[in-house]
Amino acid sequence: MQLNSLNAISPVDGRYFNNTKEFKDFFSEQALIKYRILVEIEYFISLTKTEILALNDFPKKSIKKIRDIYLNFTYEDALSVKEIEKKTNHDVKAVEYFIKNKFKYLKLNKYLEYIHFGLTSQDINNTAVPLSVKNAMEKIYRPNLTALIDLFEEKSKEYSKIAMLARTHGQPASPTRLGKEIKVFQVRLKEQLKFLDLIPIAAKFGGATGNFNAHHVAFPKINWKKFGTSLINDLGLHHSYPTTQIEHYDHLASLFDCLKRINTIIIDFNRDIWTYISMDYFKQIINKNEVGSSAMPHKVNPIDFENSEGNLGIANAIFEHLSSKLPVSRLQRDLTDSTVLRNVGVPFSHTIIAIGSTIKGINKLIVNKVKIDNDLNENWAVIAEAIQTILRREGYSNPYEALKQLTRTNTEINKHTIHNFIDSLEIEDEIKIELKQITPSNYTGI
Repeated sequence: MQLNSLNAISPVDGRYFNNTKEFKDFFSEQALIKYRILVEIEYFISLTKTEILALNDFPKKSIKKIRDIYLNFTYEDALSVKEIEKKTNHDVKAVEYFIKNKFKYLKLNKYLEYIHFGLTSQDINNTAVPLSVKNAMEKIYRPNLTALIDLFEEKSKEYSKIAMLARTHGQPASPTRLGKEIKVFQVRLKEQLKFLDLIPIAAKFGGATGNFNAHHVAFPKINWKKFGTSLINDLGLHHSYPTTQIEHYDHLASLFDCLKRINTIIIDFNRDIWTYISMDYFKQIINKNEVGSSAMPHKVNPIDFENSEGNLGIANAIFEHLSSKLPVSRLQRDLTDSTVLRNVGVPFSHTIIAIGSTIKGINKLIVNKVKIDNDLNENWAVIAEAIQTILRREGYSNPYEALKQLTRTNTEINKHTIHNFIDSLEIEDEIKIELKQITPSNYTGI
């Protein structure tokens, strides 16, 4: 049976396929094979530029032809590689044989043994996977995250003058502005992007145990360390050296940890907005054809923020495992990283699903200013901080204690209560006028 959205086991390939299908060009099995071929071909081309005499006569017109092996890589090509793998029981060796077959077709038989020359599988895998991560970050992840950050900026400006009761420990606190609270999340994400940009995306390239043993014994006069670094840098990656047989994944772990922090910030935002909706600070645009509850017809649930939070939780659990597992390998190499690396696209997919849901949810919000204003007007006690601070400025004796006695009661504190208290104070009339100008709506700081 052919895989489709109804029989796929993972929702990434099923229910949410339309949200994640762009990642197939970076993280699918076909994509992994293509990236492996890319690394093999670019390595071979770099070899033709060295002092290896057997490659000095490689026809320059054939460089485009062999690059086309990966540039024009098809689903049928991927199937061919998988057929070879059935015999070899080794995925990278299957790639090598596939390329050799292509070389034979191009009448390049005399150069066959310089395909995968001196390499181990991890020189290919530990370059192919980081390169796919780098490209997916640039082409899919960053544009989606930037769209969310831009939306935060747009809403922070739109809501910049809306005074709102703040809540610390769930209790009424010094008022704030709705736009400023959105701005907090925008800046948090932008700060994390600065860290993200500093993390190298690294690749390993050094032969069976990382020392260029085979390369050096065959051609000792070539500076293979310089060669490897140049090759990896030309691919846009950082060359990890020295290594064991595999990339140590420390930089990749840092990347996943940073992506996890970014996701955590979005989770924090989702929960805040969910709470504001429950407080009736936001209404949601209603689609007359949608059903909020199978039992309660009146409900319009904050499902986008809940969906986002759930997907980010799964993404973070996998990012956490990747960042803690990948840097650990027994001695010079064990195989535990191989199967784990095949799941790199899963947390990226859940993250993109989540970012899309958060954006969708934000675009459905309608500010309920009546409710926000009512909450402010019902909580005049929150300007007690302002009054006692000005009284301190004026040298008034024990102002905190005086306001505490006024406000920490079970009786209603309103504008009338506050103004009566101000009138009872033994202070200059001009200070009383200053104090009476303070309201929950204008006590919002800078």
